[in-house]
Amino acid sequence: MAATLHDILLTPDVFPHVVDDCQQLIDQEVAAKSGVSGTTVKLAYKTANAFAKGYLHNIVETLLPDMVNQLEPYWADFIASGASEFGDYLVKRGDEVAQALLTVTDARAKASDRPTIVKAYGAVRSGAAKHITAALPAVGALVQRYATQKYAD
Repeated sequence: MAATLHDILLTPDVFPHVVDDCQQLIDQEVAAKSGVSGTTVKLAYKTANAFAKGYLHNIVETLLPDMVNQLEPYWADFIASGASEFGDYLVKRGDEVAQALLTVTDARAKASDRPTIVKAYGAVRSGAAKHITAALPAVGALVQRYATQKYAD
């Protein structure tokens, strides 16, 4: 396995595939939401999707390096621990990991000059940690897939 998540996920030949996989994971997670909070998430996602063609894909590309930086200490500890599943490792630290990842999106929202996007983010922010925590098994599996296999087109 590569030593760091940066080495695993952010190399020029792998990064575009990771972005696509992250976008697909987000699409799946949003589609699976239900109830009142799920409706709010779906509406915010629809708003962001309608904002501009390719906007969300661009945001994933933009945020991914900072997300990787936030996950890096967890990855290093996971490797050192000898645990077998990164997703399980992340889930055990769910609240902490969710808050670390939210620092990235919060900073992006604070710096945004797009009121429609900021408003949509604000509508889901209060429940975001629970949605991130629910997605951690899939996030961990995505990372581990790239870490344990040589990427092939």
